Amino acid sequence: MGMTKTPIHVIGGGLAGSEAAWQAAETGAAVVLHEMRPHRKTDAHQTEGLAELVCSNSFRSDDAEHNAVGLLHAEMRRLSSLIMACGDAHQVPAGGALAVDRDGFSAAVTAKLSAHPNITIQRGEIVGLPPADWDNVIVATGPLTSPALADAILDLTGESSLSFFDAIAPIVHADSIDMSVAWKQSRYDKEGPGGDAAAYINCPMDKDQYEAFVDALLAGPKAEFKDWENVPYFDGCLPIEVMAERGRETLRHGPMKPMGLTNAHNPTVKAYAVVQLRQDNALGTLFNMVGFQTKLKHGAQADVFRMIPGLQDAVFARLGGLHRNTFLNSPVLLDRELRLKADKRLRFAGQITGVEGYVESAAIGILAGRMAAANWRGDTLAPPPPETAIGALLAHVTGGHLPGSKFQPMNINYGLMPPMEAPRAGPDGKRLPHNERGREKKRLMGRRALAVLDEWRQTQLEAVR
Repeated sequence: MGMTKTPIHVIGGGLAGSEAAWQAAETGAAVVLHEMRPHRKTDAHQTEGLAELVCSNSFRSDDAEHNAVGLLHAEMRRLSSLIMACGDAHQVPAGGALAVDRDGFSAAVTAKLSAHPNITIQRGEIVGLPPADWDNVIVATGPLTSPALADAILDLTGESSLSFFDAIAPIVHADSIDMSVAWKQSRYDKEGPGGDAAAYINCPMDKDQYEAFVDALLAGPKAEFKDWENVPYFDGCLPIEVMAERGRETLRHGPMKPMGLTNAHNPTVKAYAVVQLRQDNALGTLFNMVGFQTKLKHGAQADVFRMIPGLQDAVFARLGGLHRNTFLNSPVLLDRELRLKADKRLRFAGQITGVEGYVESAAIGILAGRMAAANWRGDTLAPPPPETAIGALLAHVTGGHLPGSKFQPMNINYGLMPPMEAPRAGPDGKRLPHNERGREKKRLMGRRALAVLDEWRQTQLEAVR
């Protein structure tokens, strides 16, 4: 592509679109960021702020040595991620995770993008395919892509849309939680980036309470979606009652597992199950119910969730909900630069490409923004190596899944990266116990990833500036 003075158009002001616009603008490219809210609302958003978090407020683990998500955090910080910078600035206690004050975070992203001299923000829906004279476009419309644009893309590609349900967890006012029953503790007392080892509120259940709760979940009225009945859920965000339907013990081994927690009010009695709530805002006045995404009808939610000890008088700031996510068959439709093979002026970023999760979406936004900026300057950007977390994500959505298998959304995980053999000795040269080899392997994969990323950044990104 030759030099062009027309701007890069970014459609969608979520995490991926916001990151893509920032990355492109930081290289000196002119960017127009299009966000349809507030002119057209979605089923899940509540504000008109950019990068609004519609599900959890957690960016998940911040452990760069032993967790692939934490490694992705570290890589994004090295790539000057706007999303990570604003997330770090607005973090709230969350044990070993990075969670953020959702309102402060969105306000910070909106302010940064609004103040950038190379970015123009335009409010309004892009109906159908972008105009023909837009020769460098990033589509980052996420799981809530407007029907008109989605239909136009599908008509262009001849593909059928893939979609799945995504459920939202309720949020509780902290002062309505009975702390004579509940207690604060992170699992295994693990400290997070904020240094707080008591970031979660824990509500214990005995066996009878657990069984009664499961019965109520299974019996409660569920939201019905007549046109969407055959759309599968994504396993990383299953509604709580769908998990219960898979077996009565499923919840006790999932979001309600009691391991690593000791009841401060009764240390000698082991809870049969525990419901955890995580701080949702900087003031600590709101807590979300961890893993409690739900499609229970609103009228039933409060009654069922108030069966949880400690939440018998809970006041809900927001009840749970459900919305549909849509993503492309990216390995078939997109090239290695995230461009649509049928129309290479269109590049995609975020959840619509088939990555799952806030940071994964923003990471693809980094690449889309940088690749678009390279094209804007008449250059190309080589993809990051697959040994990196961000490169592994890109490889997954552009062909890394098994040939002939059904393409599905994916969170970042070590399985997407080229394997390493588990070491037999630690950094001190001493033989490692078998159960420690996996942790050391993850640490070494993380060190490899960051070293390779630094080399790619210096040889590729610096040349694009």
